[in-house]
Amino acid sequence: MDENVFGGQGENRLYSDLAWLFPIISPLEQYLDETELFCRKIAGQLRIPGTTLLHLGCGAGLNDFVFKRHFQVTGLDASEAVLERARRLNPEARYVKGDFRSARLGEIFSVVAAVDCLDYMLTEADLRAAFATAWEHLAPGGVFFFLLAMTREAFEQNRTTSWADSAGGTDVVFVENAYDPDPGDTRYELTMLYLIRQQGKIRIEHDRHAFGLFAEARVRGLLGEVGFEVRFEDYHPTPEALGHAGQGSNATFPMFFGLKSL
Repeated sequence: MDENVFGGQGENRLYSDLAWLFPIISPLEQYLDETELFCRKIAGQLRIPGTTLLHLGCGAGLNDFVFKRHFQVTGLDASEAVLERARRLNPEARYVKGDFRSARLGEIFSVVAAVDCLDYMLTEADLRAAFATAWEHLAPGGVFFFLLAMTREAFEQNRTTSWADSAGGTDVVFVENAYDPDPGDTRYELTMLYLIRQQGKIRIEHDRHAFGLFAEARVRGLLGEVGFEVRFEDYHPTPEALGHAGQGSNATFPMFFGLKSL
């Protein structure tokens, strides 16, 4: 095999030099109905009028495409590459670069959401810091809403999924593998391979993401320590929301609500 077939190896490349793949492997259409459901769930918990929303770890703004129908949206993310995509998709929203563990915007919002980002918190200290950011930006009576894609209870060693997508003359086969090298800590690794075919040529890119792995009870405990009234329910995504990754899946994700007293 040509030694140049493999791309550079690194971490979190999907949010930097490989960000252009995001619309192919995770198209906007997969987010629409699911995010409308999130909005209904949030509305059911709010004790004040919901007019503003801070989205921590907003990524390329795919959830914001729906959030902006219901709220004035501010997005916060550490990756300028994905923020550029978010700004193009949602010119009505405001986007700020920053670390959601420490950012302080000096504003309060009716809702703080963290749809996909908290899985990147690797320690309890990091997770608690993100919760504190949500608390500091949330109005009394407001709701902090977030999901976790994986918990300690649901983790399956070496779980591997794959699917294929195409767009604009580019074919991508996506493979991901979850592996926990040390069950005694609070993190696991997600290794990703992208088989990219363009104009009859193939290249293979490698990416690795480190994710946190926490017990549900501990997550609820950290929320309570910050000051939130905690509510929780299991979320069963539709196959459409999961996309190709959901084929044959009975996936369940914990959906958390942190309420701030009036």
